Amino acid sequence: MTVIGGMPAKPRVSNNLPQAMKAVREIRGLTQEDFGLVSSRTYLSGLERGLKSPTLGKLEQIASVMQVHPLTLLALTYASTPSREAAAEVLDRVCQDLVRLWSEDV
Repeated sequence: MTVIGGMPAKPRVSNNLPQAMKAVREIRGLTQEDFGLVSSRTYLSGLERGLKSPTLGKLEQIASVMQVHPLTLLALTYASTPSREAAAEVLDRVCQDLVRLWSEDV
């Protein structure tokens, strides 16, 4: 881990949200047109190509159409590959972080 000024540097994360969204959409058998009530096909295409970034509210709406929790998309975003195993590793890390946060004396 790199340390800058006494604090650990944040690990560099690539933006895998476009791949995560497309993978879940395809697994669910959805087309871009199926998101018409929450987004235009053009906007969704821009998201999937990495040209646009959704707000958390828009991510919630998109996840709702996909019938997944928004954290599912985020877990896949931070996973090394869009796979069940890689997403499970990310979620395990998040669970460990949450346990440590609430077990520390504040």
